[in-house]
Amino acid sequence: MNTQTGAGTSLFTNALIWFGAAVSIAEIEVGTQLASSAAGGRLGMVLSAILIGHLLGGFLLYLVSRIGGALRLSGMDCAKVPFGRAGGGFFAGANLLQLVGWTAVMIASGAAAAQPLVPESVPFSALCAGLGVLVALWIYIGLGHAVKINAAAMALLFVLTVALSVRVCGGGAPAAPAAGAPAEGLDFWAVLELSLAMPLSWLPLAADYAKEARRPRAAAALSAVVYTVTSCWMYGIGLAGAYCLGDAVFASILQKAGLGIGALIIVVFSTTTTTFLDAYSAGESAKSLVPRVHAKLFGVLVCGMGVALAVWGVMDRYFGFLLLIASVFAPMVAVQLTDWFLVGGRASDRRRSAVNAAGWLVGFAVYHLCLGAASPVAMLCPAWEKALAGLASPLGASLPAMVCAAAVPACAHALRRGMRAG
Repeated sequence: MNTQTGAGTSLFTNALIWFGAAVSIAEIEVGTQLASSAAGGRLGMVLSAILIGHLLGGFLLYLVSRIGGALRLSGMDCAKVPFGRAGGGFFAGANLLQLVGWTAVMIASGAAAAQPLVPESVPFSALCAGLGVLVALWIYIGLGHAVKINAAAMALLFVLTVALSVRVCGGGAPAAPAAGAPAEGLDFWAVLELSLAMPLSWLPLAADYAKEARRPRAAAALSAVVYTVTSCWMYGIGLAGAYCLGDAVFASILQKAGLGIGALIIVVFSTTTTTFLDAYSAGESAKSLVPRVHAKLFGVLVCGMGVALAVWGVMDRYFGFLLLIASVFAPMVAVQLTDWFLVGGRASDRRRSAVNAAGWLVGFAVYHLCLGAASPVAMLCPAWEKALAGLASPLGASLPAMVCAAAVPACAHALRRGMRAG
């Protein structure tokens, strides 16, 4: 079956891309951290929060993909419409930084998960380098020229993930909390925040793939559905692994599941297919900043940078930076969606860009206020940390920040319409 032509990527290809994005060690490990929250008869609360968070995140993924497909532009080029050239450049630079970091984090977590599954003589640095080479090869082959290879890899990954699910769910519930899980359970809003976090992290990248689609609107819908369903599945594997096998460390769950070489294949393929999107989109962001940049070659360079950061120890230093990046892109997406679907912005406009920038600033500030003392900005200064200690929001940070950011351009648009009507 021919699933690819020169006119753009097929629906099948887009479904494979987002299935590969969701089958991620990072997503499974988030699920493991929710096991203690499910104790004491609260499993229904945890499952409902996971589902609601993913449905909301999947819907946002669909909307952002719609914009990319309509404009046939990358995610960061789309940002130039509501925020102007300077604003788009700022977000492209921030996105480039987060994608280099995510590439490093995914390579590091994949290597850490693979370590117990390979001989002790294989060093961590060699595992990082091997995963980096595989991701670079995926980038070099490209979105449109590896459909059969990608389909075979995803089919194998699907079968192995089903096998892992069966093994994990047959373990029975432990009497004690899972090793490595939080001692105290999280409430509904905290679980919702963790469930929304992963879909939100993909929003700046969504348009990079929708713009290549032969049928962009259908591809946006299918991609959102595939990602949402698969991501819920990954959270469920992590939750079941910690709840039934009594361990919140993914490498240990794989060992207890007894999949042998299949466990190593899951680690390698899930890391490769997910990290590919980060490195590929880093090339697209660089191209938005400097049009002459060769996106593929830059993506391969990002793989090398990711390997170096992974070996250096990025997992010990990156959490605060990831929170900072989330505070940048959650309000950005909220303003972008409001500008496109409510205001009807289809071209850059200075006055509108200024209003949208103000909306983003409000959302950015609200995000850090809602984090309270956990904010990476507060951690820079003890006085700020003390001042923000009692300000943490019970509703999480992402939703309040997005609502407040969107409210600024929405109110400005309503005010302009009222003045014109008067």
